[in-house]
Amino acid sequence: MIRVLVVDDSPVARELLMHILNADPGIEVIGSAVNGGEAVEFVARDRPDLITMDIHMPVMDGFEASRIIMETQPVPIVIVTASYDMRELETSFRAIETGALTVLQKPQGIGHPDHERNARSLIATVKLMSEIKVVRRWVRTAERRRPQPAPEVDPICRPFAVKVVAIGASTGGPPVIEKLLASLPKDFPSPIVIVQHMAEGFIRGFVEWLGQTSSLPVHVPFHGSMTRPGHVYVAPDGAQMKMDAGGRICCTHDAPENGLRPSVSYLFRSVAETFGRNGVGVLLTGMGRDGSAELRLMKDRGAVTIAQDEQSSAVYGMPGEAVKLEAARYVLPADRIAGVLTNIVMPGINNENRGGDSV
Repeated sequence: MIRVLVVDDSPVARELLMHILNADPGIEVIGSAVNGGEAVEFVARDRPDLITMDIHMPVMDGFEASRIIMETQPVPIVIVTASYDMRELETSFRAIETGALTVLQKPQGIGHPDHERNARSLIATVKLMSEIKVVRRWVRTAERRRPQPAPEVDPICRPFAVKVVAIGASTGGPPVIEKLLASLPKDFPSPIVIVQHMAEGFIRGFVEWLGQTSSLPVHVPFHGSMTRPGHVYVAPDGAQMKMDAGGRICCTHDAPENGLRPSVSYLFRSVAETFGRNGVGVLLTGMGRDGSAELRLMKDRGAVTIAQDEQSSAVYGMPGEAVKLEAARYVLPADRIAGVLTNIVMPGINNENRGGDSV
């Protein structure tokens, strides 16, 4: 039985969340709180297995409450918010910096067309996140912004000029992507394209949050956007994203793949077919298998491919499937991926004038 604390200042929202969660036989709501201060006190006293946390609340907001809980009595936290206000969305993602695991859309009321889908997503996320072993977060300093030391890379990777780095992630991906981008040098010479599975309406807040910690500009592209070296492009809501040979981003309404739009599979396949050995693919933590077969396609076309390892993944679904398919040249902990990317991409660009000859 998963013991859950629901934190929300709205009586209607609290009752709805409690109703949805208690309807599942594997979940028990053991209490509720109307602000972050009450949540901190409840956690110290009753130790729930998981917290659903609203952001905008009186007395103490969800960001501050998440920070205190993760620094004192760490518990898995899922941010649940209904607001698409940019400032509140940024605060939601800042809560992930403190140790919160993911951000979810607050379910619509009973009778709304999206109610059942949102309710299923909430229950599935609560069950999955409750299994994650969280650790105490110490007060962070600017030290974490410094790039990680770059480990040596197999020389076979060095001769190819990298035209694009493609990254795919799902559950647990936002904090990994944030740390990865924050660790890349400001003169990183290749464009980076990202598909992050996320509830509709949250991508712009996610991009704003990434832009606060990365020295690379981060954008939500539009159809026809021209990629630029050292810029990051995150797939927009409800659109598939691919690249053409000229470096333009195409945002389409093509059918979902693996039930998803945007889909990592769709992006990785386009990079494999368009750029071959001049692409790099990175598959991070997430549920399911989106992108795993296409990472293998990228590898078969000569691209460098990386999968996040099991120990550092919140959910080892997508990267685990890639490892099973032998799709990844490198299987790495999250904190080593930025260093490896830097070592792959920078020498690749330096060798561009040699026409890709072997070193």
